[in-house]
Amino acid sequence: MVVGRGQSREDRVAFVRETSRRHVLKLAAGAAAGAAIVRAFKPDVAAAQEAERHGISAFGDLKYPADFPFFEYVDPKAPKGGIFSHIGSSRQFNQSFQTFNSLNSYILKGDAAQGMELTFVTLMARAADEPDAMYGRAARSVRISPDGLTYTFTMRPEARFHDGSKLTAHDAAWSIAVLKEKGHPIITQFMRDFLSAEAAGDATLIVRFREKRGRDLPLFVASLPIFSKAYYAKRSFDESTLDVPLGSGPYKVGRFEAGRYIEYERIKDWWGAQLPVSIGFNNFDVVRYEFYRDRDVAFEGFTGKNYLFREEFTSRTWATRYDFPAVKDGRVKQDVLPDDTPSGAQGWFINTRHRKFSDPKVREALIYAFDFEWTNKNIMYGSYHRTHSVFQNSDMMAMGAPGPDELALLEPFRGKVSDEVFGEPFVPPVSDGSGQDRNLLRKSTQILQSAGCALKDGKRLTASGEPFVIEFLLDEPSFKPHHEVYIKNLKLLGIEASLRIVDPVQYRARVDGFDFDMVVQRFGFSTTPGDSLRTYFSSQAAATKGSQNSAGISDPAIDVLIDRIIAAPNRPTLVTACKALDRMIRAGRYWVPHWYKASHWIAYWDVFNRPPKKPRYARGIPETWWYDADKAAKLERRG
Repeated sequence: MVVGRGQSREDRVAFVRETSRRHVLKLAAGAAAGAAIVRAFKPDVAAAQEAERHGISAFGDLKYPADFPFFEYVDPKAPKGGIFSHIGSSRQFNQSFQTFNSLNSYILKGDAAQGMELTFVTLMARAADEPDAMYGRAARSVRISPDGLTYTFTMRPEARFHDGSKLTAHDAAWSIAVLKEKGHPIITQFMRDFLSAEAAGDATLIVRFREKRGRDLPLFVASLPIFSKAYYAKRSFDESTLDVPLGSGPYKVGRFEAGRYIEYERIKDWWGAQLPVSIGFNNFDVVRYEFYRDRDVAFEGFTGKNYLFREEFTSRTWATRYDFPAVKDGRVKQDVLPDDTPSGAQGWFINTRHRKFSDPKVREALIYAFDFEWTNKNIMYGSYHRTHSVFQNSDMMAMGAPGPDELALLEPFRGKVSDEVFGEPFVPPVSDGSGQDRNLLRKSTQILQSAGCALKDGKRLTASGEPFVIEFLLDEPSFKPHHEVYIKNLKLLGIEASLRIVDPVQYRARVDGFDFDMVVQRFGFSTTPGDSLRTYFSSQAAATKGSQNSAGISDPAIDVLIDRIIAAPNRPTLVTACKALDRMIRAGRYWVPHWYKASHWIAYWDVFNRPPKKPRYARGIPETWWYDADKAAKLERRG
C-alpha cells in the first residue's frame, strides 16, 4: 500500500498504504453467512476462458486492446534528459518521508529510501486511467485457469537485470516466495491466500492461489518487484542495508547520502523502454529525492531552487508563503490538479489495545472534543472539508439509512453489533467555530460520565479509576498547532493530554510496535478495494506488528464484511459491501476524523513540460513529465 497519495500532509503526518478473533463464537452466525458468500465467488467470465491475455483487472474489464501502442495520458515523443528533484509525497512499506538508513524497502527493518521501486520491474504495470487494470511488463501475457486459482505468466525473453544477466521465471518465482516469507508485514498479510510460485523453465511462471482467494491478490502479486535469485544466493534478503541491490527497472541507484538525498539514474539502454507500458514514461535522466527533518527548512530549500518540484501539503504555506520573487516573476509555477481517487480516512487513530480506550463511548467523547471548524478556519485557511468515512470522496461511502442490499449484509449481525449500523451512519458534530464549543464539551462530559469516567478534584479518571492520560505521538513539529487546540479542549474535560515529538526512526518503531495512545494516520484505497482492507481493519492485522491497523480494530463482524468485499463478483456488489463496512467502522468510533481535499497543490520551477491529459487515478508526476531544455535555458538566463 502506498501512503500519501497527494492528500494534505498536515493530515497524513504519519501518510503509506498493515488479535485474535475475540467474541468469534458470539458472531458465528454472521461469520457463517459471510463464508457462504465467499464460497459462492466465481472468477469473471473473461478469466474463466484460459486464453492468453495481455492484461488483467479485478472484474476482467480492460480499456486497452492487445495491440495498444501506449497509454492515452502520455506523450510518446517526450524527450529524455534533465533532472527531476523533489520531496517524495508518498511512501511504500518501510520507506520514510524524512530520512533513510536502508536501501531495502520491502522488509520491516530499517527506514528505506523513497523511490527504490524505480529500480525493479514487476510482472505487470498499472494503467492510471483505469480503476485497477494491469498490462504486461516483465511478463508478456498471462493465462488464467477456469477456477481463477492458477495464473501462468509468459516472461519476456528480452528482460534483463542491470548487470546484463537474464531475468527469468526462476527469479520471479523466488521473489514472490521470499516476499511472502520474509517481506514487510503489509506484504505477508496481503499474500495470505498465495500458495506457490514455480518456474516451468525460464519463460513460464506458474502462480497458484488458495480457494476463496481475494479478488485483487493476483493484481498485487503482479505488482511485486522481481529480484535476482543469483544476487541473493550470497546475501540475506531480510537485512537492512545500504548496499545497492541488483535491479532490473528503468533506473538504478546513483549518488546518495544516507538521510539527506538519493539519486536514481536512468538506464539509457534499458531493455523495457519500448514496451507499450513504458513509452512516454521515465523521461528524466535523474530522479532525485531530498529528505528534510524540518518542513520550514524544506520550503526554504524549494525557494532557493535546491529542488525543482514540490507538492504542498500545508494550507498555511500554500495560502501565505508562495509570494517569493520567483513566483511573482513566473519562474515558479503553481497549479491545482484534481484528485479523483477516494480520499479515504484521516484523523487521530485511537489505540483500542489500551484498556482506557476500549469503550466506544469514551472514543466518541474524544471526537466531540475536537473543534474542526475552528481549526479549519484559523489554522488551515478554510481549505478542507471534514472527513466522515473511510471511503471519503467515493461512491463507497455510506450515506443515509441502509438500503435493502446493505441490510441483507448487516442483518446477520443484528443484536451483536451497535444498532447504529442499521440506521444513519455516524457523522462528526459541527461546532460553533469558537474553539471551545460549550455544547459539544458538555456532550463530551456527559458521555464520559456515562462510561464511568468520573471527575475527581478536577481530574478525569478512567473507568478503572486511574488518571485519564493521553499522549499524542508525532515525528515533526509542523503539526503541533493542530494538536494544541485539541489538547486544550481535552484538558477542559479533565484529561491530562500531551504531545510527544520524537525523531522519525523512533516514531516508526513505536508506531510499528503499537506503542502509542493516539497517532495521526492517513490512508486511502483504490476504487476497487480488496485484500488491502485486511491490513487496516482485520483482527489478524490488529495483532501484527508493522501493520496499518493503528486503532487495533478486532471485530469478527468487520472481518466477515471484508471477506464479502473481497468476494464481490461485480462492482455494484462491491460498492454495497463497502458501504456496509463503512457503517460498521464508523459505529466503532475508532478515530477522531480530520479533513480532506480532492485536489493536489503543486509548485515547480518552470523547467518541465507535461502531456495535456492527466491520468484520472494518479498525478502522473514525475512518471509522464519531462525536462524542457529550452525552458531551463530561459530560466537560467533570468537567474
